Amino acid sequence: MEPWELRRAVAAGRATASELGLQVDDVVVIHNSDRVALRLVPCDVLARVAPLGHLADSEFEVEVARRLVDVDAPVAELESRVDPRVHARDAFAVSLWTYYEPVESVIAPTDYAEVLLRHHAALRRIDLDAPHFTDRVARALREVNDRERSAELPDSDRELLGSALSGLSSAISAARTGEQLLHGEPHPGNVLHTRRGPLFVDLATCCRGPIEFDLAHAPEEVAQHYAGADHDLIDLCRALNWAMFSAWRWRRDDQMPDREHWRVEGLSQVRTALERCEPG
Repeated sequence: MEPWELRRAVAAGRATASELGLQVDDVVVIHNSDRVALRLVPCDVLARVAPLGHLADSEFEVEVARRLVDVDAPVAELESRVDPRVHARDAFAVSLWTYYEPVESVIAPTDYAEVLLRHHAALRRIDLDAPHFTDRVARALREVNDRERSAELPDSDRELLGSALSGLSSAISAARTGEQLLHGEPHPGNVLHTRRGPLFVDLATCCRGPIEFDLAHAPEEVAQHYAGADHDLIDLCRALNWAMFSAWRWRRDDQMPDREHWRVEGLSQVRTALERCEPG
């Protein structure tokens, strides 16, 4: 968020928690992108604040969390001292979560694979109306094809991304592997290393698809420890994930920090990932 919008988001998070009886003397910005994560102290609550246009996504995330906690999934929990819902305040959607003190160490590939296996098992135990991964691909493709919304994307790169998104989506769908509910983006940035063990966050990306779609977001070594994974399919999914990532970076209103770097890096990663895929 831009500085002026961030100030309003912080105020909305602080006011929402305070009105619910939580003591907030200070706010620490943990993450700032199209939505922000705030640590509220001394109540030690994590507030996730998004523009009100993302209200449906925030409500979906809260519903996913509620259902997964009921089946003992390795996910961050909602704040137990308030009702588990999204609060609308000053053009923002605010949800309140448990704050977990991070453990300063890297999650080993074996542990990463184990927690992802547990998470996938938990996801199979809940009934949830979630989008298919191809719906997300279609949204990314619309951004690429809309020259007004991605005006700065060079024509040659527009052709590359459009071809990659449509071709890879079709190839993955044609693989006819089993599909289930997925996290959607279980990359290291969405896994907290806590005293309770690794916990998944950012649950609004939940979708349906093959487990390889999730594995393609994790470090490459993780798949070696995930039984039954199709490694050729992971390569296709990794290329698709980079194509979607790159498409988001070229949106006119994208707010990812260091966007210019990631525009270049994203396209480079797409080309590298495509080279690893089997011919055709």
